[in-house]
Amino acid sequence: MIKHLPQSPWLVNLWAIIAAFGTYFCMYMYRKPFTVAAFKQETLAAGVDGNWDQKAVLVSAQVIGYLISKIIGIRVVSEADRGRRAWMILGLIAAALASLLLFAVVPTSWQAPCMFLNGLPLGMVFGLVLGSLEGRQMTEALAAGLCASFILAGGVAKTVGQQLLDFTQQRLQWSLAESERWMPFLAGLVFLIPICFFVWMLHQVPPPTQMDQVARSPRDPMRKEDRWRILKTYSVGIGAIAGMYLLVSILRSLRDDFAREILTGLGATIKSSDYASIDFWVMLVATLANASAVFMKDNRKALQLAFATCSVGFAVILASILGHRFWFSLSPAMLMVLIGAGLYLPYVAVHTTVFERIIACTRDRANVGFMMYVADSVGYLGYAILILAKNFFIGQIPETKFAEVFLWICILGAGASMVMVAIAWQQFRTIENRSD
Repeated sequence: MIKHLPQSPWLVNLWAIIAAFGTYFCMYMYRKPFTVAAFKQETLAAGVDGNWDQKAVLVSAQVIGYLISKIIGIRVVSEADRGRRAWMILGLIAAALASLLLFAVVPTSWQAPCMFLNGLPLGMVFGLVLGSLEGRQMTEALAAGLCASFILAGGVAKTVGQQLLDFTQQRLQWSLAESERWMPFLAGLVFLIPICFFVWMLHQVPPPTQMDQVARSPRDPMRKEDRWRILKTYSVGIGAIAGMYLLVSILRSLRDDFAREILTGLGATIKSSDYASIDFWVMLVATLANASAVFMKDNRKALQLAFATCSVGFAVILASILGHRFWFSLSPAMLMVLIGAGLYLPYVAVHTTVFERIIACTRDRANVGFMMYVADSVGYLGYAILILAKNFFIGQIPETKFAEVFLWICILGAGASMVMVAIAWQQFRTIENRSD
């Protein structure tokens, strides 16, 4: 089968989407399961204000590591060649698993640094996986499959984490504190062999064909001067996309990391399977809508479609929240599905189509990994600031009120994001016309 990959386009695409989906899906099992735990059984450390939210501190530490990883990835991912990607991914996963083992055995006061070390390698995995998919005629479909992995994996990771908590307490008779300490490492251990297999599959994906390069432009490793030229030439457009991505990242991460608190605040009784069920429908809507851009051969029209998809997503958020408040009542699960779909429509569009088609239009020496990591760095910087503020502000909000605050943040974020999309659409339409 591997020998026949280059001769069969449909087999290449099927192989690539399975490999990318599987790799990134498994990566989430090293990042997200811990967020299902409450972490209220132990104090943080002597001398630290006991009113601080321990879970928020752990999430903050991981996000800061992830942020630094994104900044480092601007260079590392943009310069990585095809031959090194698989080994780099495996090395990053090994480092993340080691940090989770440390998390289980160190004193409570050292758990936050362990979560920082967990986020530090994981932030570069996405760009390395995406590098095997970009620059192809089927890139939107392949990248949508990759994005489906993190949409679905967020809920599945929480389900896995909750089931491991239940198993270790009920079958092994561990205390809740012990279960919460060891659950993240055990989740990663369960997925170690699967991720090695999927990374091997990813390494077998052949490079884009000559026809792909004609349709979408070659994607070569970037030099320092290439990166600076792209940033100077498209500063306003990329800045507007990054601003929109910043707001979406904040809202998405709040929804993801505090799903338990939001659903509880909305009045839901949560079962471990609820997280995966909610995110399955979000994944279906966001990936199918964005994957359809693959049928749009004209790069300029596809870019316009992507910006329209972003706007539709924000409109869904506004309509569902305002409708729920003033006209009709939605169940907590349905409201979370609609907000999730509204957030992931633009989030996935940026990953699958926006930067892919910008490069295809301009045919600059660039790659999607570089542009994505510029946007990701801005997005996670904003979220890191917000999650740190949780200890001083959000942490003081009762759990029953957290959902209400989240809904208002969604309304403000969606409105501001629509303005950013309009700016980006105008900027790139003008730039593309000048390049004809």
